[in-house]
Amino acid sequence: MTTDLILTNARVVLRHEVLLRGTVRVRAGRVDEVSSTPTSLPSAIDLGGDWLLPGLVEVHTDNLERHVTPRPRATFPMAGAVQAHDAEMASAGITTVLDAIGVGDPYGEGFRSRDQSALLEALDQLEAAGALRVDHRIHVRCELPAANARELFEPFAHHARLALISLMDHTPGQRQWQDIEQARIYYTGRKGWSNAQFDHEVRIAPERQAMHAQPNRAWFVDFARRHGVALATHDDTTEAHVDEAHALGASMSEFPTTRAAARRAKVHGLTTVAGAPNVVRGGSHSGNVCARSLAREGLLDALSSDYVPGSLLQAAWTLQREAGFDASAAVALVSRAPARACGLHDRGTIAAGLRGDLIRVREVAGVPVVIQVWRGGLRVN
Repeated sequence: MTTDLILTNARVVLRHEVLLRGTVRVRAGRVDEVSSTPTSLPSAIDLGGDWLLPGLVEVHTDNLERHVTPRPRATFPMAGAVQAHDAEMASAGITTVLDAIGVGDPYGEGFRSRDQSALLEALDQLEAAGALRVDHRIHVRCELPAANARELFEPFAHHARLALISLMDHTPGQRQWQDIEQARIYYTGRKGWSNAQFDHEVRIAPERQAMHAQPNRAWFVDFARRHGVALATHDDTTEAHVDEAHALGASMSEFPTTRAAARRAKVHGLTTVAGAPNVVRGGSHSGNVCARSLAREGLLDALSSDYVPGSLLQAAWTLQREAGFDASAAVALVSRAPARACGLHDRGTIAAGLRGDLIRVREVAGVPVVIQVWRGGLRVN
């Protein structure tokens, strides 16, 4: 016999309002009832005035990659890395995650240059054992100038977890790395390149890009269209980049680097996804447009934790304080909006009939802290 989950005396964040002492009942994994008044039922869990939010939805995180390669040239076993990543997602209030897996590396080094089919095996085995806390989907990030991008995509091509394909081009001198000196800092600092190696790669990059980028772009766009997979572009910098994204059928513009690109995305109706760390820090780590300013102009539709899982929830609070968002609008950026952008219409909002993915949040010194997490009505953190 299934026992209902009843959460009461909570500030329940709904799509358009906040219930100050609300009650939510979950039955058979889905929200069954939402009430604006508390209940005295003995089985109800009294949240003591804490916030109750829909589970967060993460569409682009590199966090798994960090667990697989915690140090340069140090690789951790995939099953253990997945478990650590999964636990971190749950502790951050994320109940649905699109693990962003880069396929293709023009330089033939690191995580993105290797076959990652072991990830799918690990996810499937752990899920079958009931060992996953959150719902894992796959976001394949396709590095267009890489000769091996299509080959490394193959294990994901027909797997049920594939939910999103994004088109990337990290060629120094354009998009995210339009500022060559910012690119130099990253590649010499993060990858350990010498200045001479960086200068060499910059010289040969246009030839590599000309050889592989356009054929790969056409192939991945065609695949996404034929198989009904959501498509995103990455680091759009100019209006022309966004126009191209729209023409290709993309539904998302991830991390636009300029205000002009974000404005163009709004014109075309693309979901603009910005980095939650950018919001929390008050600026981009790579010198690109400030996400808070996009939010203030109405140019921000969704957020991604990118490289800091805990930043997703923190950003929702930051936007209320720094950009004039109300709680419902801020929470939608980290739940409903990213879910809808990748075709997940059964989650992201607390409403009857939707999944019982819920998080209890308490403010400590003005900072949101995840206290409890439920996925499909079952406690996972």
